[in-house]
Amino acid sequence: MPFKRYVEIGRVALVTYGKEYGRLVVIVDVIDQNRALVDSPDMVRGQINFKRLSLTDIKIDIPRVPKKKTLLDAMEAADVKNKWENSSWGRKLIVQKRRASLNDFDRFKVMLAKIKRGGAIRQELAKLKKADVA
Repeated sequence: MPFKRYVEIGRVALVTYGKEYGRLVVIVDVIDQNRALVDSPDMVRGQINFKRLSLTDIKIDIPRVPKKKTLLDAMEAADVKNKWENSSWGRKLIVQKRRASLNDFDRFKVMLAKIKRGGAIRQELAKLKKADVA
């Protein structure tokens, strides 16, 4: 089957556009073919267009349109936040946010560390080449 991520109740999604940008939400109901009712622990339940959502692999087991407390308990039981932070997608977004928050001096220190690392790699490579020739 080509698809593994379906729009379904309990599917965790990432908002990719709008004022909720970057937030993980859970689909609690499907309104029509274009919109879903979404909820998250730190937001008011509302509708959002599917074009503004990116579906993740994470799915929690909840009934249709659950109460806020039921949703929070299900998210805690499924360990959604930890799963997201350990996924490659989540780690990549965390690194992007960290890089965006660097100031000028931090970027300078990163540049020096890259230069130092490159020099160490070059030295080891030269040793290997020299040992290979001999």
